[in-house]
Amino acid sequence: MHKLAQLDQQFVWHPFTQMRDWLRREPIVIASGKGAVLRDVKGREFLDANSSIWTNLHGHQHPKINAAITRQLKKISHSSALGFANEPASLLAERLVKIAANGSRVADSNGHRTPKFNPKSKITNPKLEKVFFSDDGSTALEVALKLAYEFTRRTRGAKTKPRFLSLDGAYHGDTLGAVSLGHIILFHKAYGGMLFATDKIMSPYCYRCPFNRAKPERNDARKYRKCHWECVGLVEKKFAAQKKKNNDYAAFVFEPLMQGAAGMIPQPSGWLTQVTEIARANGALLIADEVMTGFGRSGVTCHVDDKAIASVSKNPASAKLFATQRVGITPDFLCVAKGLTGGYLPMAATLTTQKVFNAFLGEYEEFKTFFHGHSFTGNQLGSAASLASLDLLATKASVLQRARLQKQLHNELQSLWALPHVGDIRQVGLVAGIELVKNWRTREPFALRERAGIRVCEAMARQGVLTRPVGNVIVLMPPYCTTPVQLQKMVSALSEAVESILPRK
Repeated sequence: MHKLAQLDQQFVWHPFTQMRDWLRREPIVIASGKGAVLRDVKGREFLDANSSIWTNLHGHQHPKINAAITRQLKKISHSSALGFANEPASLLAERLVKIAANGSRVADSNGHRTPKFNPKSKITNPKLEKVFFSDDGSTALEVALKLAYEFTRRTRGAKTKPRFLSLDGAYHGDTLGAVSLGHIILFHKAYGGMLFATDKIMSPYCYRCPFNRAKPERNDARKYRKCHWECVGLVEKKFAAQKKKNNDYAAFVFEPLMQGAAGMIPQPSGWLTQVTEIARANGALLIADEVMTGFGRSGVTCHVDDKAIASVSKNPASAKLFATQRVGITPDFLCVAKGLTGGYLPMAATLTTQKVFNAFLGEYEEFKTFFHGHSFTGNQLGSAASLASLDLLATKASVLQRARLQKQLHNELQSLWALPHVGDIRQVGLVAGIELVKNWRTREPFALRERAGIRVCEAMARQGVLTRPVGNVIVLMPPYCTTPVQLQKMVSALSEAVESILPRK
């Protein structure tokens, strides 16, 4: 066993990992990376098929992000945001606000913008104008939660007891407030005694929806579902029941277009618009968790074909960076992290409105200040990396690469329908979840103790492709720099792994 692997097993406690299993075999020790390729201390190469846990957008060692961080290092690495401002954080805040403006504008550092987007939605969108920086996705949601809680008390009355609504299977982070918003028993049950109560609505999980009367087909379940939007009706009932208690929900918290840790559950077209309209009509703020889906991950358009690629080629700025923009929604709180810095450094941001900001203004002695913060809030290195990443995302080359990669991913995934243990394949942009089942005709799931997803990913690693499952769902989330050959290998490795670990009967 390599010395570094020994040190790891002796001293390191890994997140979301059963360490008894970890100690049974020599871990892969990553030493370097370039583009979509990772190398370990033994010189072996692996494709990074989940973008280093959904963070790395442009690949490792991107020269422009490296250069931006190096330039910043020659000035200063970090200074406190408690009492001081700094250059890159100020520029980044302005940039994020411009990108989020009206849920439609994408601007590069030179100030170029897209035309205003006018969705057909009935939702009256607010304007995001203020940015609160933090460290990761959990803290971005914690900030939004605290702001929404106190804003509700200050606008509805101090005796109000704000209550929050989120989706079944929700995961919004590991700080206690974020955990309270979550509804994954496996992750959250152990901390139940420490949490405050929140309510949930059913997730629009078409593949396993009790209201979907369609028999399984070899296609994305969203495309052949047979229902009457019962899931939306339940949302209306939930809000109506809360209204009868004379305590409207303070906020509705959601991941737009696809729920990540819930099992890569995509939302059928029209669902998000309907439920957010219901929430708005009932006075609830919208908190959008775009930690995973932000910065182009949800795709350049809904469906990418040659016509769509030609369109974005003519107008690259038409490509949306946020999933909420794809459906014409501007939330009251937009939470971003992971890909904000291109996957280089831990950094997050919570964007909100002037109205929320104003509720915290007052004289010093009134103590209306937002008493929350982090030592590395708005740090210069993270801000510099973020600005460089946003520059890259705004280029025609990046938009075209993402569009072509999105199209190829869809095409490559179609080959997996031939596998009897593949029950559903769901893709939103450059995120794909492949659900493994015992029998696709019955949708019978594998028991967790069978470790089907983990064993398939271990087999993929032996073929030089690294990813991590969500239960029995295999995640493919390639970096934007992934080549056609590399993407083909990612999917073929998955196919071969399923065939070897879960053979046909």
